Amino acid sequence: MQDVREAFLQDLTHGRRASPLTVASYRRDLERIQAWCNEQGVTAWTEIDQHTLRRYLAWRHRRGISGRTLQRELAALRSLFRYLLREQQIGHNPAAQVRAPKSARKLPATLEADQLCALLDQTDDAEPLMARDAAMVELFYSSGLRLAELVSLDLDALDLPDGTLTVTGKGAKTRRVPIGGKAHAAIEHWLRLRAHCATTGESALFVSRRGRRIHPRTVQQRLARWAQLQGATRGVHPHLLRHSFASHLLESSGDLRAVQELLGHADIATTQIYTHLDFQHLAQVYDQAHPRAKKKP
Repeated sequence: MQDVREAFLQDLTHGRRASPLTVASYRRDLERIQAWCNEQGVTAWTEIDQHTLRRYLAWRHRRGISGRTLQRELAALRSLFRYLLREQQIGHNPAAQVRAPKSARKLPATLEADQLCALLDQTDDAEPLMARDAAMVELFYSSGLRLAELVSLDLDALDLPDGTLTVTGKGAKTRRVPIGGKAHAAIEHWLRLRAHCATTGESALFVSRRGRRIHPRTVQQRLARWAQLQGATRGVHPHLLRHSFASHLLESSGDLRAVQELLGHADIATTQIYTHLDFQHLAQVYDQAHPRAKKKP
């Protein structure tokens, strides 16, 4: 099972050009499933059928694992079985019709626009690494990037005269997104300092203290530190900025399709969660402002 798993992950990396984060996630999920299969006496991926998968999901569910995590594990299995189908090692995908238990979908957390802008406007970017952090934060919020997308950015992805950025998202799909004025200025400032930080020949837009492409974990740590220095009352992470970008844009424009394109969502249903978030905000405003909204005893 291990040899097949590694061959699949190699295909995922080089054939489908999946992001390193996706490959690492699939590896963890498949290693966990493989360990369970070994305990059950299942010695090959080709021995797994729908009944086996449902037993595995039921076992995980009894241990308190969320439906969302189980859906992710099923996605890894579906992808593995599609690979085995292409390799003609199986005749059908046993995971295709299996569904994980549903769990309540949480609305993504966001920051209020005024609160976020106040944090951004007081950023001190005199020191090179702080200038880099300011540019990263501005770009996350300006263009709604995922963490993996920001980390993988190269210098040639920028078109500053045009004010746009070419992003490689999930499934190696590219999209062109605008760069806001504040992000544009922050990036220009960082680029002037980057030459003193990056090693010779490094193509990454954002580099670490050592001059090489910055690691996703470093970005998360630096954003948390940045928020602390700015006096934020809550932690700031890349997805919080992406969620805030989507929510604020949708609240102002109401154009769900445009927000879908900017976020790089393959399915508009993924973007529709922000309509629920927007309605939640509207409902809160209604409850606070409408003279007959509040119940009287």
